[in-house]
Amino acid sequence: MTDILTHARPPVRSTGPSAVSLVGLEIRKSLSTRSGKAVALAGVTVAPVATTLLSFTGEKLPEVVGPIGAMGLVTALVLIPLGVLATAGEWSHRTVQTTFLQVPNRSKVVAAKVAAVALMGAIFSAIAIAASAAVLAVGPVGEPSWAGVPMAMAVAVAAGAAFAVIGAGVGAAMANTPAALTTLDRTVLGGMPALRLIEPEIAAKLDPTDAVLQLAIGDGGTSQTLTLVGWVVVTTVIGTIVTRRRAVQ
Repeated sequence: MTDILTHARPPVRSTGPSAVSLVGLEIRKSLSTRSGKAVALAGVTVAPVATTLLSFTGEKLPEVVGPIGAMGLVTALVLIPLGVLATAGEWSHRTVQTTFLQVPNRSKVVAAKVAAVALMGAIFSAIAIAASAAVLAVGPVGEPSWAGVPMAMAVAVAAGAAFAVIGAGVGAAMANTPAALTTLDRTVLGGMPALRLIEPEIAAKLDPTDAVLQLAIGDGGTSQTLTLVGWVVVTTVIGTIVTRRRAVQ
């Protein structure tokens, strides 16, 4: 009798959203706001526009890998707000209450946001760098060498994903969009250059912008890779821990 009842019981299906659907939802949320759309547009256009202006300066380029690496870094920096808005933006606009009611597992929410901004960062960077390379291919820059360009483009795409995730981690930790953006701006663009003047050896191990440039031009290695990975891991872990412990008001 017990066996009959056991086999007759209908299977219970989880009503919670899957990881894939959560990531898709976070992408739609990020691109549904004016600020998110503006960052996405900037992410795919700033580098090609800057490359176009560079190509018409009349200077002949000896190689393409340097400009591609520089444009990759510019794009990555532009995409930092994409991550910040995905996490801190919810706290600033108080939509986080609805988000956590729908998905009470906060770690799962942060993971979905991180995956979403990483994917968007990689795609936007790929578009921007491909367009920049196309500009250099047809622009009046002479006949520069294209050696190392595939690696530089791959680094640029990875940097776009990494910097977007860094923004998401800091945004999740601070829960305040202006504060997170200001902190990252002063740390990455202000603190790191100052540190290079005082302690260049320490700065070389901590500066994510220098790591991107070194990897893009082929002078980087394990140390620069670990620098980027370290920024991504540390900011994501801290952001997740703080988000799990923060009270929703």
